[in-house]
Amino acid sequence: MLMVMPYSQFVRKATEVGFEVWAIWDPSLRDREYLDEVAEHARELLLTDFSDERALRALIAGTVRAHDIGTVLHLGAEESMPPVVAEAEALGVSPNPASAVTALNDKAALRALLAAHGLSPVRSEVAASAEDVAAAAGRLPLPVVVKPTHASGSRGVALLRDADDLQEWTVRVTEAALPGPYLVEEYLQGPEFSVETLSADGEHHVIGITAKRTTGTPFFVETSHIHPAPLGPGERAAIHAVVIGLLDLAGYRFGPAHTEVILTAHGPRIVESQTRLGGDRIPLLIETSSDYDVETAVFRALAGTPIEPPAPRHTAGAGFFFLPAGRLQSVGGLDAIRALPYVQTLHFPFSPGDELPRTTNSFTRHGYVVVDAESPAEADHRIARVRELLRVDVRETVAAVPEGSQP
Repeated sequence: MLMVMPYSQFVRKATEVGFEVWAIWDPSLRDREYLDEVAEHARELLLTDFSDERALRALIAGTVRAHDIGTVLHLGAEESMPPVVAEAEALGVSPNPASAVTALNDKAALRALLAAHGLSPVRSEVAASAEDVAAAAGRLPLPVVVKPTHASGSRGVALLRDADDLQEWTVRVTEAALPGPYLVEEYLQGPEFSVETLSADGEHHVIGITAKRTTGTPFFVETSHIHPAPLGPGERAAIHAVVIGLLDLAGYRFGPAHTEVILTAHGPRIVESQTRLGGDRIPLLIETSSDYDVETAVFRALAGTPIEPPAPRHTAGAGFFFLPAGRLQSVGGLDAIRALPYVQTLHFPFSPGDELPRTTNSFTRHGYVVVDAESPAEADHRIARVRELLRVDVRETVAAVPEGSQP
C-alpha cells in the first residue's frame, strides 16, 4: 500500500500486519529524526510539498504504477486529503469515493448532507468570507458558533454573542490566516462526546465513545477526555444511530472516522466529523481501557479480518495542561508524576527558557497526561493530582489565559 502522511507507528503496524508500505511525507511538517522513523519500516519514503497538489498527485500516480500498489490511504491531517483521495480514486486504488471523504471532512458539506436528509437538524448558514459572517449570524438566533469549514484543532472556532465577539473573531482568523468559507450555526448546548468508528465494506462499527470537556467560550479547546463515556443505554444507542446514519449518508466505505457529538435536550446533534482516527491520544485511551489497538485494527480490517469492537474493562483519562503564557523559568514535579503507578504517558515538551504560547486552540496547549482508573470520578481525581504536582515558574509576557479558558 501507499500511505500519505503516515505517522511512524502506522507504518510499523501496517508492516506487522503483513503489508508492504510506501510512504509520502512533506518534509516541512516533521523533522528529520521523525522521518527516519517512518522510513525505518517503509519500503521507500518519498518527500514532496503537500501544498503543491499537482506534484503530490503526480508522485502518487507514479508510485502506484511503478510498484503495482493496490491501496492508497491517507490517515493524517484532513487538510491534504482531497488531492490524495481524488488521485487514488482516479487510479482505482481508493477504498473510499472522494465524495464520501469530502462530505465528512468539509464542515459545510457535512451540514448540508445532514440537512438534506433531516438527520441531526442544526440551523446553519455558510459565509464565503469573514465580512459575510455578520449577515449570516443576523439571520440566526444569537448566540451562534462560527468556524472555518476546513480547519481543525479548534482553530478559528468562536461563540458570537454580539458585535464585540465578531470583531475579536475577525481579528483572530485574519491574523491566523484562516480563510473562508465559514460555517455559522446555532449554539448547541449539552455534554460533548467523540465517537470513534471503524468501517469495512460499508459496515460501520462503533469502537468507543469518549466524553470530553472544553474551555467553552471563547475558544472551545479540549481540557480533558474520559473513556469510555459514562452514558446510559438509551443515550449510547441514540449516539450510535446518528453517527452510523451519517456514515451511511456520506457513502463511507472503509477506515476510521472521528465524529463529535453534543447530546442536547432534543437528542444527539453532530458537530463535525473527520475521516481519520481521533487526536488528543484517544486511541491510547481506548487501548488503556480495553487493550484494543484501534490503529492496528485499521490494517487488520484492510487485510480482511472481521472488526470486533472492544468491551472496556476500566476507565482512561487524558488531561491537558493550561499554563500562563510567557517565558518558562523553571519546571518541577515531572519525575514525581512519572512515578505515579496510574500514569500511562506524560508529555511536557518545554524546558526552562522556552516561550509558552497563549492557548487559543488544541495546538497551543502545554502538554498532557494519560491515566488509568476504575471510574470517571477516579480519572478526574488522578488528572487533578497530576496538575497539582506540575510546578512551573513562568515570567508572564501576556495575559495568562483568557477568561473562560481555564479547565
